Amino acid sequence: MAPTGSEHGNRLVVASISLSLDGRVTGPGGEYDMSWVAAHAVTGTAREHMVKVTSTATTALLGRKNYQGWCSFWPAVAEDEEADPRDRAVAAWLNAVEKIVFSRTLRHADWGNSRIATGDPAATVRRLRGQDGGDIIVLASASIIRDLLEAGELDRLAITLCPELVGGGARLFSDGPAGSSWSLTGMTRAESGAACLIYDRIRPAGRPDAIR
Repeated sequence: MAPTGSEHGNRLVVASISLSLDGRVTGPGGEYDMSWVAAHAVTGTAREHMVKVTSTATTALLGRKNYQGWCSFWPAVAEDEEADPRDRAVAAWLNAVEKIVFSRTLRHADWGNSRIATGDPAATVRRLRGQDGGDIIVLASASIIRDLLEAGELDRLAITLCPELVGGGARLFSDGPAGSSWSLTGMTRAESGAACLIYDRIRPAGRPDAIR
């Protein structure tokens, strides 16, 4: 059964990210090297996966670099009649959703419904859990995902696993966080050979953060 929230709040916290077979989130060309993802991000299955994981969220969490990259591309897609309808749906959601950008250097967040946060992502999520709203989703920010994993604040991992051995670049997982168990609750095979995976965290019964 899919989780519906946790004891310290009813809002599900989801991380959405693309991952290579060797655990990379960027390529050997540096932090902006996402060339290995491109062919897998534009399949019908990947697009449907993105619509599915975002449609129930009312708050999106981003790092500065992702925010700047996304806001340079997505806002105009919503009105682009030649764009894929699923991309337009995601763009419309992005334009409307509450966006929290974690940065100590960004001075302005001009994309509608955006605000800058300088505090700890886990502390922010704990506050958000106590507020009304839908899911809270982290959009492709590995550092925020790691912070929330280490704090025990992630309920779901939505991973597009790309069949690529990148051979260099940043990894999503290091030696931390402390061990946790996850249940595969959704899986679809994309036309490119990628796998769109949904994992829900298994929290032992009786713990304060146990999934209801």
